[in-house]
Amino acid sequence: MRIIGTGSAHPKRTVTNDDLAQLMDTSDAWIRERTGICSRQVITDEHLEDLATEAAQRALDDAQIEGKELDYIICSNVINEYVTPSMASIVEGKIGASCPCVDLNAACTGFIYAIDFAEALLQTDRANNILVMAAEEPTRMVNWNDRSTCVLFGDGAGAMVVTKGNGLRAIKVSSKSNLGVLHYKRKLEPTPFITKEEEHKPLYMAGQEVFKTAVTSSLHDLLAVLSEAGLTKDDITYYILHQANFRINDFIRHRFDVDASKFPVNMDRYGNSSSASVAMLLDELNRMGRLKKGDLLAFSAFGAGFTSGACIIEWNK
Repeated sequence: MRIIGTGSAHPKRTVTNDDLAQLMDTSDAWIRERTGICSRQVITDEHLEDLATEAAQRALDDAQIEGKELDYIICSNVINEYVTPSMASIVEGKIGASCPCVDLNAACTGFIYAIDFAEALLQTDRANNILVMAAEEPTRMVNWNDRSTCVLFGDGAGAMVVTKGNGLRAIKVSSKSNLGVLHYKRKLEPTPFITKEEEHKPLYMAGQEVFKTAVTSSLHDLLAVLSEAGLTKDDITYYILHQANFRINDFIRHRFDVDASKFPVNMDRYGNSSSASVAMLLDELNRMGRLKKGDLLAFSAFGAGFTSGACIIEWNK
């Protein structure tokens, strides 16, 4: 594949750390020190499908193609108001597309999983133009009285259009079942036959275990794709990592011993937007003019499952 367009969209409401300090026992200093996050964009009267559509349309405009030219839409999504139909199908109707659509849930790694699916479709000549997107509202999963989780998250959507090319140099995705580290459980509609106890549980995160698993997985995945591509860590122009926590990304950077300029961040302004974070940061770099033809980009993400993934893409836009 090669990337020919990117897009992103954010809710209009900015929630600062000081805003959160009015709701719970926390402070700007407490949150910044532990996460590196200063503010986040949070859904108020928006609908996630509208943010997803906005990101998709911006990616199409950047690629200079129309929705009707798409052959497939793949959307990474963990939670939204619609259980069915898929987010991809809803967006399809809003951008004038007419093609197969599918959602996938690989938690915060979902955008990289979607890239893997898209590459398979392109290699088998099942598609020429694919919209790969991620739309997330993790702020709907947390307990807003729990400062250990709710301060981390923000909402948003990111997208890119890919077509045939030789940009993907290496990719690795994996999963190891570990429910206890990170999970969110919602109560389903009752039936006359259910006898088991069911309950709704907000997002649970074992912080130290998530940190350890995240850095181990990300380092392992990045080293694997560098080896597969025959590259060194210094060959990479930018490491575009899942924007979960500054401490995690900084630990990885120090282990790689590369300059901080190679590890761009926007979590300070957007928080953890789940699988949308990599796509949103990619679009930001593109629109800031920081990407040049031939740049090598390393994506890496990790999430509940426990899933992880990394890839290296040459920027040929």
